[in-house]
Amino acid sequence: MGLSRLAALHGVATSYSPSPDVTVSVPDDTVIAVLAALGVDAGTPADVRKCLVAAESRSRLLPPTVVVWAGEPLPPALAGLPPGSTVTVEPEPAETPGHLSGRPPAPLSMRSRAAAPAAPVTRPPVTAPGSGTSASAAPAASPLAAPDATPAASAASPLAAPDTATASAPAWWIPPPHGVHRIHVRTPDHRRATATLIAAPARVPQPPERSHGFLVQLYSLLSARSWGMGDLGDLADLAGWAGRTLGSGFVQVNPLHAAVPGRPTDPSPYRPSSRRFPDPVHLHVESIPEYGHVRDRATLDDLRQDAAALSEAVLNKGALIDRDAVWELKRQALELVVEVPLTPGRRAAYCDFLAEQGQALEDHALWCALAEVHGPDWHAWPEALRDPRSPGTARARAELLDRVDFHCRLAWLTATQLAAAQRSAEDAGMGIGIVHDLAVGVHPAGADTWAQQDAFAPSMSVGAPPDAFNARGQDWGLPPWRPDVLAATGYAAYRGLLRGLLARAGALRIDHVMGLFRLWWVPEGRPPTDGTYVTYDAEAMLAVLALEAHRAGAVVVGEDLGTVEPGVREALARRGVLGTSVLWFERDWAGGGRPLAPEQWRRDCLATATTHDLPSTAARLTGDHVTLRHRLGLLTRSLEEELTEDATDTAEWLALLARLRMLPEGDGDEEAAVRAVHRFLLRTPARMTGVWLPDTVGDRRPQNLPGTWDQYPNWRLPIADPEGHPVTLEEITASPRLHALMEVLRPRKPHTAPPGERRP
Repeated sequence: MGLSRLAALHGVATSYSPSPDVTVSVPDDTVIAVLAALGVDAGTPADVRKCLVAAESRSRLLPPTVVVWAGEPLPPALAGLPPGSTVTVEPEPAETPGHLSGRPPAPLSMRSRAAAPAAPVTRPPVTAPGSGTSASAAPAASPLAAPDATPAASAASPLAAPDTATASAPAWWIPPPHGVHRIHVRTPDHRRATATLIAAPARVPQPPERSHGFLVQLYSLLSARSWGMGDLGDLADLAGWAGRTLGSGFVQVNPLHAAVPGRPTDPSPYRPSSRRFPDPVHLHVESIPEYGHVRDRATLDDLRQDAAALSEAVLNKGALIDRDAVWELKRQALELVVEVPLTPGRRAAYCDFLAEQGQALEDHALWCALAEVHGPDWHAWPEALRDPRSPGTARARAELLDRVDFHCRLAWLTATQLAAAQRSAEDAGMGIGIVHDLAVGVHPAGADTWAQQDAFAPSMSVGAPPDAFNARGQDWGLPPWRPDVLAATGYAAYRGLLRGLLARAGALRIDHVMGLFRLWWVPEGRPPTDGTYVTYDAEAMLAVLALEAHRAGAVVVGEDLGTVEPGVREALARRGVLGTSVLWFERDWAGGGRPLAPEQWRRDCLATATTHDLPSTAARLTGDHVTLRHRLGLLTRSLEEELTEDATDTAEWLALLARLRMLPEGDGDEEAAVRAVHRFLLRTPARMTGVWLPDTVGDRRPQNLPGTWDQYPNWRLPIADPEGHPVTLEEITASPRLHALMEVLRPRKPHTAPPGERRP
């Protein structure tokens, strides 16, 4: 009983429910191990009693981080302050001044009143940023508040989602500008407290209009100019073409996070070294301004020929995408490029980037430099270098200064090309532009875990509990953030991560968005079945997300497929975070499991036929995905049983499409069926409709086949035609099959008469 109470105080579950009528107890050993990773010693009953007494006797006037939402009631921590308490709010020094309105505002001082406050001073209703709805009457704004500031407060729990979004704050409260602040409280009995205050807009920005766009794994999109894999030049070209020619509103890509170097490099974009900084392997080398001024043209020409040979092998000889070989060629070329002096304007821009990124970039670049010398796993480095703040590391930084600058320069060059891709999308008329992807975690040996060691739980890994699809559970090999450290530091690491990703994006997709609420922790050496859930402060996680998305003017899409805790989707929708709906999973499970009619789909989502982890639409329609899994020995039943069940599932959907008259060509025409699937998606109210780019040319191969490692070439396949022959970006854009499919989604524009022509 004591262990359960202690675990509950630290957000550690002692049981979980994989389904509404089933409860599974978590082994005590797991609970003890997870508590130890949170700095709580529960190894013996005496230790449990000691920690429980300490935890229950601890009294805080304020939690480490407090959230106030625009236009909503103050959280209990503030609303319940003793009458007469003095409250002072000042901007956090670490906040970038450019994110605040004009000059950083002076501290806001106020004094709480009696429990029953006087009626608030009112002003005309205002529109909450990004919400499209009016907030209720609120206190008059302080002259120190930012122009768009509204009364701030927080709902009690994101899972409860109470209908209080329009309630006003008490009259004594002066709403601070949206941002991160320090709040200081002094009570009449002389108690004092200081905490981080996150003042967040009520919702993240919303898509400007309904739109369609492509989903693509960037490495798989080779053009005639690629160096063996798709790059940011190809992304900009795809976005510019799709926006202008097809009226597309966005292009969603895989995570472009920095990978852990080595041979072979882990090809998965979802297990990166760092989520904050992009990988320079995605650079289009020829687009760097200094490229044209490299003196050693002969070496550059040789490297370009070698890169052309890599592309030739992938496109015409059946070779897989070799990220390591691509990086080796690009690294050599970039070594020559950075030797070219920057122009004064470029130098100033680079210096601005260094100042903007600060310590985080220096740590990342130093890790990259040290990895070149000592290998990619920092746990195996000399002991003095395992601490980023040690004197030994400081000496190494001085010795490797040129290499540190090299990696800083690459981060800057990659960031500029990411920005260029977004500008290309916007210039082409895309309402959203590039949708970047945030992986759920990082590699345990990478740059982020080295630089932020205190923030990650030692000897723990993120995964998933057993479910109907995987009876053994999953261990993803990703160390989780410690929720207590995040709160104590005002979510600084999380804020920096989001700010960096959103700075050059039109939208952000968050993989496994349920991780903002809780994550399944698996102790090292134990199977995933012996894990447990650890709760995060979803209110704070969502507030930081809303704040950074608001600053960037970016849409947010959450990947909420699979098992989702009750109330999570409602909480995300309340904050304007779109969900993800995949056609084959959208069924009326409460009413017999029939395919869900289009009008019954939710509006606030990205609707698509498939994702990178699922079969392509052609493979789904033909059953090819079942035979593939059979060849790899992944089926748990006979091939005949699996094919029969799959065919029944597909037939139900085709029958619905036929009843809705979306399949005029009749059954048996694969391309027509793919078009019908997308007609159906367009019939739903979904705000965004995603088209898997390989679907446009009939590719049957998944980019990733969960449950495989070396049995299948995950993350290494180029986009291909139905026969498996790779196709280039140029061939994709000229494909009759693509244009026939996109005609279904193309927005109809009114006819515009040419100059001098009169319309009838």
